[in-house]
Amino acid sequence: MNLLIVEDDVHIQRFLTQGFEQEGCTVTLASSGNEGLYYATHDQFDVVILDIMLPEMDGLEMLRQLRGQGFIVPVIILSAKHSVEERVSGLQCGADDYLVKPFAFTELLARCHTVTRRAQPDNAISTQLHYDDLQLDIIKRELIRANLAIPLNKREYALTELFLRNPERVLSKTVILEQIWGYQFDPQTNVVDVLVCRLRSKVDKDFKLPLIHTIRGVGYVLRKEC
Repeated sequence: MNLLIVEDDVHIQRFLTQGFEQEGCTVTLASSGNEGLYYATHDQFDVVILDIMLPEMDGLEMLRQLRGQGFIVPVIILSAKHSVEERVSGLQCGADDYLVKPFAFTELLARCHTVTRRAQPDNAISTQLHYDDLQLDIIKRELIRANLAIPLNKREYALTELFLRNPERVLSKTVILEQIWGYQFDPQTNVVDVLVCRLRSKVDKDFKLPLIHTIRGVGYVLRKEC
């Protein structure tokens, strides 16, 4: 993903930049509403992460101007303002999502992927996810590799879908825990390793070219490697 982060707090800038770059994203920083408006209208981004309290021009005014110019890229407001009225105001100005500070980076990352999927109507209506010779039917909940049906239990299916929605992107154990189980375990738990191992034995066991790989100390990735 290519992200524009409009935030004047240098500590949050540093935190977000480090997190997104570790996930393989490209980050452009803007420290004011005017600067953010310039970058947003002079480059192409997948998501804009926007603070409200900004110098020169506040985030809501920047958002109004962008939407008024026909800007359709998803915008996530990231703000310390947490009242219902303020959240509603942000959404009415054209934001696609609103996350209150303080926040978990993994939640922000998940929301970025969600809004980018919404912005791609062709993907939204597709019932098939593909990568190489791996194919998942999300309606029938059936996985096929090279015409061979692979039975999956509930969590194996969820992990397969997560991999296929994020091909060639390294998924950390924390991201997998939160996406599959919905909450955090003890960081020392091995449930992710066990689940990946089980899925790998089904997806890769009878094939010459493995697709699920371990990135030591980082996480797991679905990709082709010769």
